[in-house]
Amino acid sequence: MDRPDKLFERLLRRPRDFTWDELTTLLRRLGFQQVRTGRTGGSRRRFVHPDGAIISLHQPHPGRILKRYQIDQILETLEREGML
Repeated sequence: MDRPDKLFERLLRRPRDFTWDELTTLLRRLGFQQVRTGRTGGSRRRFVHPDGAIISLHQPHPGRILKRYQIDQILETLEREGML
């Protein structure tokens, strides 16, 4: 099992310490690309999949740990798009 597969299984367990870096690695592995949201995007980040799926959320700061609702939102999107 390679690292992205382990990250995916870890995300499915909804851990309290899933980091932003782990998320971006996982989403890239799934085919998502991070796109700029414009000059006033602030900490809002958008990840777009070639099939049209979009995951849009705030990058956590000052820490790097995702909130529980963000993990739920990501999993809901991946399930809706048939990627789970």
